[in-house]
Amino acid sequence: MPDIKVTPLGAGQDVGRSCILVSIGGKNIMLDCGMHMGFNDDRRFPDFSYITQNGRLTEFLDCVIISHFHLDHCGALPYMSEMVGYDGPIYMTHPTKAICPILLEDFRKITVDKKGETNFFTSQMIKDCMKKVVPLNLHQTVQVDEELEIKAYYAGHVLGAAMFQIKVGLESVVYTGDYNMTPDRHLGAAWIDKCRPDILISESTYATTIRDSKRCRERDFLKKVHETVERGGKVLIPVFALGRAQELCILLETFWERMNLKAPIYFSTGLTEKANHYYKLFITWTNQKIRKTFVQRNMFEFKHIKAFDRTYADNPGPMVVFATPGMLHAGQSLQIFKKWAGNEKNMVIMPGYCVQGTVGHKILNGQKKLEIEGRATLDVKLQVEYMSFSAHADAKGIMQLIRMAEPRNMLLVHGEAKKMEFLKDKIEQEFSISCYMPANGETTTIVTNPSVPVDISLNLLKREMALGGPLPDAKRPRTMHGTLIMKDNSLRLVSPEQALKELGLSEHQLRFTCRVQLHDPHSDTDTLGRIYTHLKSVLKSYSIQHVPDGTVIVESIVIKVTSSAEEPNLKVILLSWSYQDEELGSFLSTLLKKGLPS
Repeated sequence: MPDIKVTPLGAGQDVGRSCILVSIGGKNIMLDCGMHMGFNDDRRFPDFSYITQNGRLTEFLDCVIISHFHLDHCGALPYMSEMVGYDGPIYMTHPTKAICPILLEDFRKITVDKKGETNFFTSQMIKDCMKKVVPLNLHQTVQVDEELEIKAYYAGHVLGAAMFQIKVGLESVVYTGDYNMTPDRHLGAAWIDKCRPDILISESTYATTIRDSKRCRERDFLKKVHETVERGGKVLIPVFALGRAQELCILLETFWERMNLKAPIYFSTGLTEKANHYYKLFITWTNQKIRKTFVQRNMFEFKHIKAFDRTYADNPGPMVVFATPGMLHAGQSLQIFKKWAGNEKNMVIMPGYCVQGTVGHKILNGQKKLEIEGRATLDVKLQVEYMSFSAHADAKGIMQLIRMAEPRNMLLVHGEAKKMEFLKDKIEQEFSISCYMPANGETTTIVTNPSVPVDISLNLLKREMALGGPLPDAKRPRTMHGTLIMKDNSLRLVSPEQALKELGLSEHQLRFTCRVQLHDPHSDTDTLGRIYTHLKSVLKSYSIQHVPDGTVIVESIVIKVTSSAEEPNLKVILLSWSYQDEELGSFLSTLLKKGLPS
C-alpha cells in the first residue's frame, strides 16, 4: 500500500526552528527551514544530518517550501542551502521573497556583528540563497516536476503567509505554516477549499486557548498604555518588524488621534520604513478595508509614530516604543528593556508568544532577577503585561480549518506537547480521524488508500440498466463487468465489444474442458438422460436443455457421454464451458464425480 511519511526536524512538540520532511509518492519535500530563538548553539538550526550524514542535500530533496518570513520558519535557509548545500528550487510567495532577505540580514547582523559569532552565514550567502527562490501567487498550481505539484492558499498571520497543498498523483498533504482564522485590522482570515488531503499538518501554538473578544483585548491594551503614559512612565512593546507591529501601530495611531495625546510613539529604525514600503507594495495581500481606503489614505503612513534613535531611551518623560525583536532575546528591544527595567513606573507589554530560554519567556513567568548575557544581574521592577495579539489560530480556529479542508488524517506541529495532547484527543473525538504529534526526529507513516477515478462508457451503463440492476447510487458501491482501457493517463471501463472495436482486435472464445469417469451399466443415451433428470432436480433456477444431437446444455456448459470399447460400463462424461460460467462448470464436475442417484 502507498504511504506518506512525515518527520519533523524542528517544531515537533516544540515551537521554534520549524522544519518538516514529507515523503509522498516517491518525492521528498522540506516544509520550512527555521531557527530556534531559545538557543545560541548547534540546536539553533534543524539537524540536517537526519537527511544525509555527508554531502549536499540536493539529491535527497525535490523542493523546499517556505510558508512565511518569520525567522522560526526561514532563519536556517541560507545555512541549509549555502553551508550544508542545496541547489534545488525554494518556493515562497512574492511578499515572503521580498521581506525574507531583510530579516535574515538583520538576524545575521545581530548574531555576527554584535555578538561576534563566526560559524554563521554571510550576506553573500543570503543573496545566493535567494537566487534559488521561485516566487508563486495564491491559488496558482505550480508543477515542480511531472508528478509533483504545489498550490498556495491565503493564511492571514503576516503579510505573504501561505498554506501549501502538495500533490503527487492522487495523494496530497496540506501544510498550514502559521495561520489565523480571524481577520484583523490589516490582514484577512485564512482560507482553503474542501481539498480533503490525506494529511493536514497544522500548527498548534495555541492548542488549548480560546481567545476572548478582540475588542476587549484592544481596549485593555489602550487602557494600560494610556495609564502608564499619564503617570509619566515609559511603555516598551517588543515586536517583530512585520505583522503585529503594524496591527498595534494602527491601533495606537487611531487612539492618539482620537484622544489628542502628546506623548511620543517611536518605532525601531530602519525596519519600519522597509516594512511599510512592502505593505504598500503588496497591498492586495491586506484586508478589504485597507484596500478600499488605500486611495484616500494609506493606513501605514503614521502621523504620531516616529523613527526611534537609541539616544531617545534616556530622554525624560513618558513615551511608547515599539522595538524589535519580539521575544527580548537580542537587539534593540533588549537594550531598552535593560535601561527601563529598574523603574516601577514603566511597563513592558508582550504582545505575542515567547519561546522558552528567551528573556521574554522568563519575565512572563515572573522572574524578578535576570542574568543577562552571562554578566550582571538585572532587577526587574517595571510592570510586565502579556496580551495576546498573536496572529496564530486558537483551538477554535484549528477546528474551523479541519471543517473547511476535511482531511483524512491530522498531524500537529509547532506547539507544546501537553497542549497538543489535549487538542489531539479533541480532534479524534469530534472528527473521528487519526491525529498524530511526532517529536523531532520521529517519523509518522500514514498508509493512504487512493481511489482511482474511472470513466464508464454510456453503452455499458445502459446494458447494466437493461439487465434490471438498481439505479446508480454514489453511496452504494456495485460491481460492474467490462474491459478496462488505459490511455493518456486516464482509465475507462467499456463493454468487451467496444474494447475490441477500439483496439482493432478480433474476439477469441476461451473454453474449459473436463472429463469425469463414471460406472453406469446403462447405454450412453440412457446415462445422458439420467444426467439431465439429475441436473433438473438440483439446478432448479437454471435453463437446462436435452438437445437431439446427444448433448445436455446448462447455460454455456455442454455435456456429452462416451463409453470405453474395452469397458462398456465405464462412461466418460465430457464437460466444456466458457470462462463466464467457470464457477458453474466447477460445481457440475464436482457433482458428477459423486455419481448419479440409482
